[in-house]
Amino acid sequence: MDGIGDGTFDGEDLDLDALLWVRGADYLTGWRDATQAAAKLSDALTAAGVNKTGTKLRAATDANGSGVVRVELAATTARKVALLARVAAARWHQAG
Repeated sequence: MDGIGDGTFDGEDLDLDALLWVRGADYLTGWRDATQAAAKLSDALTAAGVNKTGTKLRAATDANGSGVVRVELAATTARKVALLARVAAARWHQAG
């Protein structure tokens, strides 16, 4: 993960909106949820045969504490994921 305090933070990914904290928001639960979702997405990409070289999945939270997963893909990987999503959507619509 690229973030403040992990030794790889270079300032390029600094999101000032992400630094605003709302009193009472449960950021830890949101981050844990995002971490689990990122792991599931990573496993799904692997199962689909997607080459994850250069892929970054980052767990984070939004301003209200909800978990979010930030995804960075190489262009070739993004095209393959888009194709996989189209194929899955077509099968889903045919099954319904």
